[in-house]
Amino acid sequence: MTRWVLSASTAILLVIVVMPPEATAQDSLSAARDLYSAAEYESALQLLNRLRMGERPADQTRAIEQYRAFCLLALGRSADAEQAIAAVVTVEPMFRPSDAEVSPRVRSAFSEVRRKMWPSLVLQRYTTAKADYDRKDFAKAAEAFQLVLEMLADPLSGDPASSPQLADIRTLAGEFRELSLARTMPAPAALPGSALQSVAPLSTASSPPPAVPRPGPPASAGPTRSVAAKPKPIFSAANAEVVPPSAIKQVLPVFPAQIGAAAQGLLEIVIDESGSVESVTMRVSVNPYYDGTALQAARLWKYHPATLKGEPVKYRKSIQVDVKR
Repeated sequence: MTRWVLSASTAILLVIVVMPPEATAQDSLSAARDLYSAAEYESALQLLNRLRMGERPADQTRAIEQYRAFCLLALGRSADAEQAIAAVVTVEPMFRPSDAEVSPRVRSAFSEVRRKMWPSLVLQRYTTAKADYDRKDFAKAAEAFQLVLEMLADPLSGDPASSPQLADIRTLAGEFRELSLARTMPAPAALPGSALQSVAPLSTASSPPPAVPRPGPPASAGPTRSVAAKPKPIFSAANAEVVPPSAIKQVLPVFPAQIGAAAQGLLEIVIDESGSVESVTMRVSVNPYYDGTALQAARLWKYHPATLKGEPVKYRKSIQVDVKR
């Protein structure tokens, strides 16, 4: 059996030596996997070390470092293996080796490195996503913020609530993801039933014609003039210095199955300094018959208001509407 393993190793190495220049890195990766499976860890590691030189696509980089980590752990080189695992997690934060692929000891090594790196890695990914947003690459930003939210929701990576910084990042990532999605969606066509409009009270009876005002006395030519009050600023997730509002009551009505199909919608609300909803607009329609109901429900939502330096301020918030039927 030992003679067969050595022969297989020699054959694999021979194939690598005579491999033509145009052979792909994927072929070499397959050869490295074969060497690892044959327990030829040193030979596999030498090949992988050559492959990691130069620029590679992210998926190839992850695979190279993944098998380097496997080989290094098998050789007892824990410190070097930790660096390889860190490279894997940096490229693909949500990666975990499968149970069928490695032993519990290897999975534990990956989990430990992830746990140590997680806070800084979340911050790094958030910074990258924010840079995409600032460049107005909203499609890429939405995807990047979604990854940040998935990382923070990962139960095996620690509790974000234990870190005020991670809790803040989760709030900001959610807000910026909504803003990014809103800017990537095309403006919807006009739908029946005033699907895209702010909530307004509905009148059930015809109103009498407005009374014609009687002419009043001419305005006095006095020196005093009324000065319009300066409107208060409305903040949003783009203002990092503002603490966002938190929901007290934020419940959407049930979607009736009989009214047809539902799309993923987007609500935009303005929350005043008391935490009440000042205005609400359906930016992206869910269903022309459902939108009005959702808008009226949103008018009754209640929040702890946003604050700037401890003072309540107005805040514009985008909310993704994904109804369950």
